[in-house]
Amino acid sequence: MKFNTKTIHGGQQYDPAYGAVMTPIYQTSTFAQMSPGKNKGYDYSRTLNPTRKALEDSFASIENGKFGLAFGSGLAAIDAVMKILRPGDEVIATNDIYSGTLRTFTKIFEVYGIKFHFICMENANEIEKHFNENTKLVWIESPTNPMLNIIDIKAVSKVVKKYNALLAVDNTFATPYLQRPLDLGADIVMHSATKYLGGHSDVVVGALVVKNEELAKQLYYIQNATGAVCGPQDSFLVLRGIKTLHIRMQRHCENGEIVANFLRNHPKVEKVYWPGFEDHPNHHIAVEQMNGFGGMISFVTKGSTCDDAAIKIVERLKLFTLAESLGGIESLAEHPATMTHIAIPKCEREEIGILDSLIRLSIGVEDAEDLVADLAQALG
Repeated sequence: MKFNTKTIHGGQQYDPAYGAVMTPIYQTSTFAQMSPGKNKGYDYSRTLNPTRKALEDSFASIENGKFGLAFGSGLAAIDAVMKILRPGDEVIATNDIYSGTLRTFTKIFEVYGIKFHFICMENANEIEKHFNENTKLVWIESPTNPMLNIIDIKAVSKVVKKYNALLAVDNTFATPYLQRPLDLGADIVMHSATKYLGGHSDVVVGALVVKNEELAKQLYYIQNATGAVCGPQDSFLVLRGIKTLHIRMQRHCENGEIVANFLRNHPKVEKVYWPGFEDHPNHHIAVEQMNGFGGMISFVTKGSTCDDAAIKIVERLKLFTLAESLGGIESLAEHPATMTHIAIPKCEREEIGILDSLIRLSIGVEDAEDLVADLAQALG
């Protein structure tokens, strides 16, 4: 089954009760049992719910995995992965990482004796020197948030396997439409399904997908034991969103290319971060492991190192909405230094390129000419 078909039919079946084509919203906390311990596969919705199960099967299908898990948020999914680890274990993570992930690692799990190493991973050959006998997990994003750096997942996987560690990839920016990390050697794929998978800015959900059965059992146990699951209504909304993922991503990519080229040629723009440019540091890797370059773009304006100019630009936008998050059908703009990445100290932000003058765009599915016109007037 090809990808476009998987988004609609992957892991799905008609509802057995009445043959409903769309999975119903099973808005129930508990299920009747025929006899103690004997049921129709469901006993309590924290453990398993038919609507959530349909979503989890869809996650697994579109990522070419075998087991999918749905959580109350992307951070809840990350939390479940971290709970596989034990005090004394070490994690290697990319230094250009979503600030919520960074906060979870450093403010929550460091307290429990897990050590984190944040390094640049754009050169996969430099990663191995950070490994030791305690390294149990490598966590990467590609493309990264918000600098759009590309990491060679296959090359990193080869190093990770040498040390019998796990490789987890946050695939939120690329989505399985553009990139399938499990096929490149990853052990775990994570999504903030709030973003492109849901696609309509109306739900908060997280996802994990794996191939290994023993790893899946560990994660299912943690999911049930800690209870950070999403409800049936949220499951239904993301499941509906996935059915148009391939169509939306095609337009996100088309519009992204147009906007990226417009910004690059604008006299007031200093630099544009988008992996589709041939002079992007790891463009050749993006070409090899992705099917397109996505709709996420970051840029810096000329002649300004403070946030005043950037803030004025995002405040002047009319069609782009000034808001956090990304991946919805509507175009969004945000100022990382004062919004999504404000929790990272300024010196650390600047070290990885998140300047006060940086603006991040999530390109929606509107008419590209209207998006360009809005950016032109804001920059002007």
